Amino acid sequence: MFSNDEDDFLMGSPKSKFYDIVYNANRSLVEQSIDGVFDKYCAMEMLLEEFIKDDMELEYRLNEIVLEKADDILERKNSLYISATGDVLTQHE
Repeated sequence: MFSNDEDDFLMGSPKSKFYDIVYNANRSLVEQSIDGVFDKYCAMEMLLEEFIKDDMELEYRLNEIVLEKADDILERKNSLYISATGDVLTQHE
């Protein structure tokens, strides 16, 4: 049931490890972890909207950052996968 990018249990990307854990962990713990991520996302979105009032400009600026900072975004996304995986695992014990 492991993702294609891993050859053994200790290998794989943070994303694939996250999904391995999510698919096998207690559903309510996973829901709590994902809800926490969405809460933070919504709070950040609200903060951005305070500074950039125009929806079109906001969307343009976000897309610009996604393109220009793809490597940094990947690092942060991997950190988020690792953090969320840790949250689910520590609550599962």
